[in-house]
Amino acid sequence: MNNYEDAIKRIAMNIKAIRQSKGLSIQEIAYRCDMERSNLSRLEAGKTNMTIKTICSICNALNIHITEVIK
Repeated sequence: MNNYEDAIKRIAMNIKAIRQSKGLSIQEIAYRCDMERSNLSRLEAGKTNMTIKTICSICNALNIHITEVIK
């Protein structure tokens, strides 16, 4: 796996873990981000590339700073 693929997987896992720790559903975060639930599900699985804009949108929906998902 390439470094960027590893980074995408790590960010995706962090987003999912934070969402779950806050007791929020994929549907709720997708709604807050104005995106389809299926798209967010693929993002959390690391199956699609994320833009900085998308990461920021998810972080805003989770009420966290971007540095919490990009470790």
